[in-house]
Amino acid sequence: MAQLTMIEAIQNAHDLAMERDDRVVVYGEDVGYFGGVFRCTAGLQQKYGTSRCFDAPINESGLIGTGIGMAAYGLRPVVEIQFADYMYPAYDQIVSEAARLRHRSAGDFTCPIVIRMPTGGGIYGGQTHSQSPEALFTHVAGLKVVVPSNPQDAKGLLCAAIEDPDPVIILEPKRLYNGPFDGHHDRPVVPWKKHELGEVNDAYYTTEIGKAAIRREGQDVTVLAYGTMVHVALTAAQETGVDAEVIDLRSLIPLDLETIEVSVKKTGRCVVLHEATKTSGFGAELSAQVQEACFYHLEAPIIRVTGWDTPYPHAQEWDYFPGPARVGAALKSVMKEH
Repeated sequence: MAQLTMIEAIQNAHDLAMERDDRVVVYGEDVGYFGGVFRCTAGLQQKYGTSRCFDAPINESGLIGTGIGMAAYGLRPVVEIQFADYMYPAYDQIVSEAARLRHRSAGDFTCPIVIRMPTGGGIYGGQTHSQSPEALFTHVAGLKVVVPSNPQDAKGLLCAAIEDPDPVIILEPKRLYNGPFDGHHDRPVVPWKKHELGEVNDAYYTTEIGKAAIRREGQDVTVLAYGTMVHVALTAAQETGVDAEVIDLRSLIPLDLETIEVSVKKTGRCVVLHEATKTSGFGAELSAQVQEACFYHLEAPIIRVTGWDTPYPHAQEWDYFPGPARVGAALKSVMKEH
């Protein structure tokens, strides 16, 4: 076991997967020689050569288009889009080609491509470096979408995604790359090396796609979160004293509805968190699923705590970010409903 940052865990997953399977190739903008803008692919080109880890032009449509071709012909491409905000030129390729290839070919071809994207705010990146576009992918049949919240899952989910025969989108909260951010931006950063989820197995392993994890057990309210919001939820529960059960979804599609349903039927209340804008965000889908599955067990309306329906602001970063104060207020509010 080693104490790793999320960056180091992702790099380790790449390394072990490439060592195990020579079909795995890794590429993207600055991914090769430089090792990625966040250093998630550091050292891979030196170890495996320029044919298996290489830099690509600044052309997201070309990145994904070539990756789909590689996947159809038997390779296992792992493509990094430098920021999730830059994926829009590639969206047609992802939706119309990668997600549809198995179906349009009647199973003759599959598309085992992994698309990694740093996502979310909290780094003063402004509107073009802070977006959380997960709902644009969860709406597309044929894609799997995962969001790790810690180094253990970042490694296991990436290894599982590389093994998967179909396209997997991995959204990596960049605010978590170096530590578990709880939303208090005015406090010192806690490094992963001091956190239990920073302890990562040295060996190759996979984390099941489609299985949630309960990060905190509780009796009063179920909190559904993913990525950075998992840590914000844990902090809010501690600061308010509300006995919240915090579920780290890890996988958005497929969704672990069984774990959610068991928890909500126990607590009778549900709060949904995400950093993306509220309208048509993935929280709306979660709210609908809980309503359909647990209606007669709910003792209060489901509450969503999200980003605002605006572009991500630069100067007002922490007014937009759903921090522990807003989450705590939602926990207190849902407990007042009878």
